[in-house]
Amino acid sequence: MKVGIIGAGFVGSTTAYTLVLKALANEIVLIDLNEVKAEAEALDVLHAAALTSPCKVYFGGYENLQNADIVVITVDAQKSLNGDRLELLDSNKAIMKNIVPDIVKYAPNSIIIIATNPVDIITKLVLDYSQFPKERVIGSGTVLDTARFRTILAEELNVAPHSIHAYVMGEHGNSSLVSWSTATVGGENILSYAKRIGKPISEERQKEIAAKVIDAGFKIYRGKKATYYGIAASITKIIEAIVKNQKADLTVSSLQEDVFGIKNICLSLPTIIDRNGAHQSLLPDMSNEEAWALKNSAEIMDKFDKK
Repeated sequence: MKVGIIGAGFVGSTTAYTLVLKALANEIVLIDLNEVKAEAEALDVLHAAALTSPCKVYFGGYENLQNADIVVITVDAQKSLNGDRLELLDSNKAIMKNIVPDIVKYAPNSIIIIATNPVDIITKLVLDYSQFPKERVIGSGTVLDTARFRTILAEELNVAPHSIHAYVMGEHGNSSLVSWSTATVGGENILSYAKRIGKPISEERQKEIAAKVIDAGFKIYRGKKATYYGIAASITKIIEAIVKNQKADLTVSSLQEDVFGIKNICLSLPTIIDRNGAHQSLLPDMSNEEAWALKNSAEIMDKFDKK
């Protein structure tokens, strides 16, 4: 499995490192305008590979994407994040216009995974610029948000995160839907379970947890001016589902042809990921209030997509 990573910053280099730790690639090429940094990051990861799993890791140009199975886009304009990822759209849109033609030229059969924010709008732009089949353009979406939600619920209820099924859907951003009506543990609704074990989650507490989930990335950014471990793990999780043909259910951002009447936008829903990319998005049964919130998120994505 050959993986190309465009952007050798914190997210790109950490993704390369995580892929090596999980033995998911046998060849990784890092591409960055700063070739000195890309070479240094590649060399560092290569040395880690010697202690984990054999993998050819190097820096290069877009021509080195030839025969890449997966191309990961992590590059961005490195603007300060002030509270809304949508603020990054104009600068990162210009970057996509420059790099996508080279991906198409050198890796026409690849699956593209996008982490650049605002990830839902950028995913739609990459889909439009590349003209790839919709299955082969995937945004990291709310995979990380969903993990954050499950982590908070796990701490709240003393249950392992992997045993909790709960989703964050819609935009990876301020309009995302933290869904309580679809959250379960052992098949039981999470709110019913919490009440039954004597740890009820009030409506006020639900709002606090939802706000904590949505603000988590900004809190980390405020503390260390970057976020990269969680998003790199999310990208790696998507790649693992592809490499191992897992048919895994992940809340990636992909093209949705109709979300409550909003047509042809990219946002996150539970989606089956296999060797061929993103297939068969699912729309969980949810409360009317949550359905309205998801539609609102879709409308926001539609508005920015048409800019």
